[in-house]
Amino acid sequence: MSSRSLLAVSLSALLACSFSSFAYSAETAAPGELLQLHQLRLTAQKSIGDFYMLNAMEGDLRYARKISDATKSGDALLQQISNMPGEGSKALYEQLKQQWSAYTNELNTLTDTYKSQGFTDLQPVADLATRSQQLQALGAELYGKIQQESGKNVPPLTQLSRDESLLMQQIATDYSSRSAAVGATFIGGSDKNSKSIDELSNEFAASLNKLEQAAQNTAETRQAVAAINIKWRYIEKSLKNYNEKVVPFLVNKYSNSITDGLEAVSTQYAAKQL
Repeated sequence: MSSRSLLAVSLSALLACSFSSFAYSAETAAPGELLQLHQLRLTAQKSIGDFYMLNAMEGDLRYARKISDATKSGDALLQQISNMPGEGSKALYEQLKQQWSAYTNELNTLTDTYKSQGFTDLQPVADLATRSQQLQALGAELYGKIQQESGKNVPPLTQLSRDESLLMQQIATDYSSRSAAVGATFIGGSDKNSKSIDELSNEFAASLNKLEQAAQNTAETRQAVAAINIKWRYIEKSLKNYNEKVVPFLVNKYSNSITDGLEAVSTQYAAKQL
């Protein structure tokens, strides 16, 4: 074979390898980006919940540390969410970066204010709640756009368990916000169209039952979901009767444990493409 022929063969092989690598990258990027975006949304939801807990627990600095850790973790996740599959997702990603920056600036400012003064004014906290809702809505829109443009959808049980994680944190945030106040004023629930805690709790219980009854469950996932259910039952009554005795520390602790369990189950589902 001539040197020219050898060169042609080598170039063909190199191009084939390059196209194969590109195809692999495009095929695997969407699931990875979606997981990181989900984790960013979860981190954001936990962080505002921790701000309410800082107020509810009268300045317990463990929640200030959690807020600091959350903003750093979110910054790192946002940097990893960069390989967008299309123009629509790229535009939304840029908006998400701006919203996250504005949100964390407001959150850190309010946290520092509370640490130094022992209280915060009502309006900045209401603005933070609105910013948090906008951030979640934008994150959800980007999550859908990535799937649309990549043609890669999250498997049903994986998605259901992720939705449950976010819902659990939303419930916990709403609950802790009712225990936090600026002066004597309730500082949570700025969205007048939002559902009540007992309505959200009913949704969570119904979806958890779907996970538990799913025919695709392995012995391992079935056991894991059952363990989550036990923890859920422990706080369910407090959530559905949220206007009675308020136990923010208990709800916060168990909701975080439930969320961790759901994320572990979600990872198992994703590994099996369920």
